[in-house]
Amino acid sequence: MAALDNLTTEIKEAMKAKNALALEALRAIKSAVLLQKSEAGASDGMSEDDEIKLLQKLVKQRRDSAAIFREQNRVDLAEPEEAQAEIIARFLPEQLSEEEVGKVIESIISQTGASSMKDMGKIMGMASKQLAGKADGKTISTLVKQLLSA
Repeated sequence: MAALDNLTTEIKEAMKAKNALALEALRAIKSAVLLQKSEAGASDGMSEDDEIKLLQKLVKQRRDSAAIFREQNRVDLAEPEEAQAEIIARFLPEQLSEEEVGKVIESIISQTGASSMKDMGKIMGMASKQLAGKADGKTISTLVKQLLSA
């Protein structure tokens, strides 16, 4: 549980600081971890990849909610969601820039000899494995489409 080693400490610090927003985000992480561990058929522990996927899911949920709230002109609801997304994102590995992700995808395309949109699934699979936790799927997908259609 490398990514979430200091989660309990962070929760305690948020409680002491009376930071309700951080506390809510950290408790959401803890809740999701406990749910994942208690699912039927779950193994004893979570791998680091599982943790990263879980954290990415939580961040994406918050950002999607914030986008919906902004569309509905509910900034009062969007801002806490965005703040929680940032708090949860602190537990993720350093994200690559769009340029760095593009370079990785270009190398995958050249290795596989992909030339058209028909190869998108193959490229996406390889790119998602290589960039797991370092870039979100939306960025990867957008760059793959751009590079294959060029």
